[in-house]
Amino acid sequence: MVVYVTASDATEARRIGRAMVGARLAACANVIAGMRSVYWWQGKLEEAREAILILKTTADRLEALVARVKQLHSYECPCIEALPVVGGHQPYLDWVVQETQGSPAAESDGLSDGG
Repeated sequence: MVVYVTASDATEARRIGRAMVGARLAACANVIAGMRSVYWWQGKLEEAREAILILKTTADRLEALVARVKQLHSYECPCIEALPVVGGHQPYLDWVVQETQGSPAAESDGLSDGG
């Protein structure tokens, strides 16, 4: 599964992404800053700068991932959309499965900025 999330900025997207990977709800999180969104909200046309968070997970981890993203997100109604992965490079797909089955990382923030 690929989960597409919008966030208020790159800091929020990175915080949520690190939490998802640390909890093994996602194998990987990509943060893309500088997105411009145009949307309807509460009857008004809005425009805002946001960041994109892309999470790689499995179908069996999806429900827990969505619930946790909602808890951590600053928006009243966050965009969280899951898209099925129908194919790809099998070793990578196997890695996603492997990394979402492991034990969660320790609470310390020992994750690197690379990757």
